[in-house]
Amino acid sequence: MKFRRALEKDIPQIHELLRQVNLVHHIGRPDLFKKANKYTDDELAVILKDDTRPIFAAVDENDVMLGYSFCVHQEHPADDNLMMPIKTLYIDDLCVDENARGQHVGKQLYNYVLSWAKEKGYYNVTLNVWTCNESAMKFYESVGMTPYKIGMEQIL
Repeated sequence: MKFRRALEKDIPQIHELLRQVNLVHHIGRPDLFKKANKYTDDELAVILKDDTRPIFAAVDENDVMLGYSFCVHQEHPADDNLMMPIKTLYIDDLCVDENARGQHVGKQLYNYVLSWAKEKGYYNVTLNVWTCNESAMKFYESVGMTPYKIGMEQIL
């Protein structure tokens, strides 16, 4: 397995993985998530060129995508009255193809993202996970992540 930045040629594979992730969310919270594509081809093409929003791909020996991690650069300004001026790499989405699960693709991809972030001088890596996605929560705990804030709701 190799890791690289995702490319425009990966867009069809990205859409398939996005579909898989969205289905998990739609099944878990149909009151919030539609059964729809998250991005258009044009939106993905823009993101792929944006260095503040890298998408990392885990690919097999045939350059077929096994998983991806959508990341976003976040930084609090030095003049922020409350927060320290740190660089955070936010994982907006991490998905392993359902046919490649159980082969440690997610763990290796996550470790690649951590190494990349450390090399680039980030202070931390963060993400959000929906409580309806118990397997994702268990995965993130297994790779050493811990909660740092919790979102709560009350449906009216």
